[in-house]
Amino acid sequence: MATRTPKSASKGPAKRSTSSRSTPAKRGAASAGRPRTKSAASGRKPSMTHPDPISWVFTMVGRLIVGLWMLFANGIGSAARALGKNARELDPAHRRDGVGLTVLAGAIVLAAMTWRNSEGAVAGVVNATVRGVFGSLAWALPLLLGLLAWRYLRHPDQNADTGRMVIGWAALMVGVLGVIHVANDTPYPAGEGQGMDKVAQAGGMVGFIVSAPPMSILPPWVTIPLLLLLSGFGVLVITATPVHRIPERLAELRHMLFVRHADTETAPKPAARKRARAKKPVEGEDVVKPYDSPVIAEKDKKPDHSPEIVPGLTDEEETPAPEAERRPEPPQPTPAPRKVEQLVLSPQAGPYSLPDLQYLKPGTAPKPQTKANTTVVNALTSVLEQFSIDAQVIGFTRGPTVTRYEIELGPAVKVEKVTALTKNIAYAVKSADVRILSPIPGKSAIGVEIPNADKDLVALGDVLRSQVAQADHHPMIVGLGKDVEGRTIVANLAKMPHLLIAGATGAGKSVCVNGLITSILMRATPDEVRMVLVDPKRVELSVYEGIPHLITPIITNPKKAAEALEWVVGEMDRRYDDLAASGFRHVDEFNKAVRAGKLQPPPGSERVYQPYPYLLVIVDELADLMMVAPRDVEDSIVRITQLARAAGIHLVIATQRPSVDVVTGLIKANVPSRLAFAVSSLTDSRVILDQPGADKLVGQGDALFLPMGASKPIRIQNAFVSEKEIAEIVAHCKEQMQVEYREDVAAAPVKKEIDEDIGDDLDLLIQAAELIVTTQFGSTSMLQRKLRVGFAKAGRLMDLLESRNVVGPSEGSKAREVLVKPDDLPGLLADLRGE
Repeated sequence: MATRTPKSASKGPAKRSTSSRSTPAKRGAASAGRPRTKSAASGRKPSMTHPDPISWVFTMVGRLIVGLWMLFANGIGSAARALGKNARELDPAHRRDGVGLTVLAGAIVLAAMTWRNSEGAVAGVVNATVRGVFGSLAWALPLLLGLLAWRYLRHPDQNADTGRMVIGWAALMVGVLGVIHVANDTPYPAGEGQGMDKVAQAGGMVGFIVSAPPMSILPPWVTIPLLLLLSGFGVLVITATPVHRIPERLAELRHMLFVRHADTETAPKPAARKRARAKKPVEGEDVVKPYDSPVIAEKDKKPDHSPEIVPGLTDEEETPAPEAERRPEPPQPTPAPRKVEQLVLSPQAGPYSLPDLQYLKPGTAPKPQTKANTTVVNALTSVLEQFSIDAQVIGFTRGPTVTRYEIELGPAVKVEKVTALTKNIAYAVKSADVRILSPIPGKSAIGVEIPNADKDLVALGDVLRSQVAQADHHPMIVGLGKDVEGRTIVANLAKMPHLLIAGATGAGKSVCVNGLITSILMRATPDEVRMVLVDPKRVELSVYEGIPHLITPIITNPKKAAEALEWVVGEMDRRYDDLAASGFRHVDEFNKAVRAGKLQPPPGSERVYQPYPYLLVIVDELADLMMVAPRDVEDSIVRITQLARAAGIHLVIATQRPSVDVVTGLIKANVPSRLAFAVSSLTDSRVILDQPGADKLVGQGDALFLPMGASKPIRIQNAFVSEKEIAEIVAHCKEQMQVEYREDVAAAPVKKEIDEDIGDDLDLLIQAAELIVTTQFGSTSMLQRKLRVGFAKAGRLMDLLESRNVVGPSEGSKAREVLVKPDDLPGLLADLRGE
């Protein structure tokens, strides 16, 4: 949807002339210097003459004719204006199609009149006129009009390029007609041995006008190169090639003609390429695919580049290859694995039907260009001219929320000259939310992102109905929205593998979480994805209560949320036990072997292997959990994010307060994918993204998405889903299957037997034991300083450690002897915890 615009020549308003209005004194002075008429000089009034009757009659008749003509013209003009107003109310696509069809009809009519012998007076006049104007190239005019109609109908989003093409073809044709006219001895329309017939057989009136003036003062060997320069300029305009890039374009042409042709000779046959595209990705491919990214954009899903978009199996793939051919048979473990309780589903009464995409309503149609874009281009050009910067606006890309304007610098111009004008640009375009990218990733241009005055609504239905979303059948694909260039962006949660979402109140964070959950409900069955939803606010996720994808009721108590996260850690350990015992590295490989019947339990075991579903844990507000149980929550989140990817467990964390005490360093280090909505300060942006940018967003779904492995965030407009749509989808899911919860997820943990004398000081005692054993220095004053406790508390901790033979007795002011070595610390801590 990129639109290129020439450098605007608009300038600031012209200065008012100080002499445009004169005072009465000045007018009197000016009139004083004028010569007086004779009557005025003599002081007599001019005599009144009686009008001639005949002149009066002609005057009245003339006024009557003029009045009738103005009445007729006003009527026609009013009708035309009314029709034009109604035409402006049409959809822009219909107006463009109308223009394209009109041009196509004109091309057909013109071809019928000029490509055959003219029959009839009208056809003869049109033929003579066209040939007289365009000469021997009159036959090409219908072809050029047909090409113009094709661009209007086939590429309606490239209207600015269409204007450039018209200018280029016109310059090329004028130059060629001039050369043809010179080659035919430059015939004139009138004169001896001349005439319009010879002009029509040469370059026509266009060729005559462009070639006769130079030929009157210059020889042909000078005029023809000048006309060829004009034609060459037309070619450069058509191909959008500046003069300094001609060698680069010639090198590209040589590479396309010769190098690519040589590669084609060694390329595989078309049938082989087709089979390669038809290859279906195997489960678990994301763990071995190099340079993989969780982001899936439209440009990444072309058939020629990605073999994943063509679903289906070839004949060789319908029968799975034997497991022994793929990897060596894993050795059977000597001890039988402990019996674990696997996360399974109850048998369904019937097939599960996914919700229809018709539940999700479409958004608004994207607009490639509006008047506001032209106004901003002129404003940017004016700013560059005012500060005398050799740069120009070469185009823009309109997105749903913001438009990115591309500025190309001239030679030897510093980038800082443009980036330093941020406030001036914001002043000129009347917007405080201006974001500058230097450079645009993949382009030699500076990007200026300015919010649109007329935004487009990006609906989740449009994202999930897009080709890129329909081409990938992974159950963890979620719709995110559209980027600045208008491309649909979806992501695979299994490849992120964990996501951190942050944004201020009202920025769109809750809508994003709803969009993620709705995407899973629309694409995945309960046997493919199960969910744990944590909602400390109690009202954000309550609409999903009872869906069959849940394994526990929606958790609203922060303490129970900490217990649920501990259960997820246990589930992860149980899955890893199965993976280690069976010799697989990813749960997708394990599930494939189970479905194929190739994985059998050890002899004597009552275990029945069943496929593990993906487990998605969504925490809607992390700050509330960190206030209640910060240590337990952080430990569970860190352990899940460090290890759970291969076990098929993925975590989505959302918070509206991205401060360092909520999003700690350990959490950030283990959650590689970030999605930042508008935040209130630069500090919050650095916490969530490790870079500025989120503080410049405009809110209402405007976000910066930094996926795993990316260095620059992607600016997207998050997809919107309404509460009515969510309610209809949830009702459909509940009709398909009854929910069954796991009772052990939020069950109360077994209380450990802790000595009564420790009481509530267990955490401090463990910290004191770790500090003393690791440093091998037992000092009460050290405990005071390190643990920030008083003398009485530090003395009590030291007495508890002495009673458990961790330190020796007191020896006055000397430090106590440490009786436990660092290697024995894990056992000591387990004894203190009562394990």
